[in-house]
Amino acid sequence: MNHNSLDQEDDEKYFDETERANFIKVISSFKNYKRNCFARIDQRLCFLTTLPIRQQQMLEKYKKTLNSSKQCVEQNQRIIEKFLSGVDSLFVNSKNDIVEPEEILKIADPDNDKVIITLKQIVRDWTDLGAEERDQSYKPILDELTQYFDINSMDKNQLRVLVPGAGLARLVYEISLRGFYCEGNEFSLFMLIVSNFLLNRCLMNNVHEFFPYCHNFMNNLNRKDPLLSCTFPDVSPYQNPPRGEMNMIAGDFIQVYGQSSQFSEWDCVATCFFIDCANNIVDFIEIIYKLLKPGGIWINLGPLLYHFCDMPSELSIEPSYEDIRAIIQTVGFEYLKEDKNVRTKYSQNELSMARLEYSSVFFVVKKK
Repeated sequence: MNHNSLDQEDDEKYFDETERANFIKVISSFKNYKRNCFARIDQRLCFLTTLPIRQQQMLEKYKKTLNSSKQCVEQNQRIIEKFLSGVDSLFVNSKNDIVEPEEILKIADPDNDKVIITLKQIVRDWTDLGAEERDQSYKPILDELTQYFDINSMDKNQLRVLVPGAGLARLVYEISLRGFYCEGNEFSLFMLIVSNFLLNRCLMNNVHEFFPYCHNFMNNLNRKDPLLSCTFPDVSPYQNPPRGEMNMIAGDFIQVYGQSSQFSEWDCVATCFFIDCANNIVDFIEIIYKLLKPGGIWINLGPLLYHFCDMPSELSIEPSYEDIRAIIQTVGFEYLKEDKNVRTKYSQNELSMARLEYSSVFFVVKKK
């Protein structure tokens, strides 16, 4: 459908306003983290006061743990303020678009759960506690990259790798560390704000302390488990700069790369826990095929959780891996390697009584 210039201006204005509203909500969610967490803790403390005195006495240590978790939340908020320092105009177009404090206060329903998820993602990507998960998920991709491409015989940045759904960019960093040019693409502003801090402003290893599990009220074996602290980053990109270049691109994968001028320009696309984030996974497969050079490879690892499957407001298809495998071949890929039973965890609390493990699929396919 063709649009006249007025329609285009209206479309651009709509998207600018939508993006600005989303940005304000994300900033508000970070700013209101402490308030929202305290409200949940205070609700429990208030309920304790309604119990019989003898029960309150039995739960005295539990009460003390709840109060201690407030101190943990306060420390997390201090870290969050560091994330936000200087980002008010990071994703806007001009100084006139800088977010004002009163705009943040107007947000009625900040998304505290996404802030908590982002904090837990730091554990997976940038702490010693996350080393096992990184070995499960990132190491197979990194090993395949270095085995398939002889980076030592080539100039740095000569080989180009794209990582859609880059999250907090640890995989992007690890790939560029090995001499590849690596570009990460991420849609979530929560992830982009924190990855900006991790990649550009963490000047030393393990310089920041936080408490990623202080919001966990369920499945705690010991009362001190929610109060576990850890430090990040386990490796500072500033102190340990990558050999190759790395770049992060904000936006929806299909919108950014679906009509891309970069078709047939990438040596490798690496996807980790990503392809099930699509409403239509076939779109992802076709775009990845177009982005690759002839002979380029796609490396994938992950399950098929299908993020939009149970969202009433979203349309979604959820084909089995058997169907996806056939589609991948129909599009024009040739299978080089496949493992249908790679045991992987994702952002798991190893102290919790409840843990989830995926039997993920790992494959390497080549564009014919």
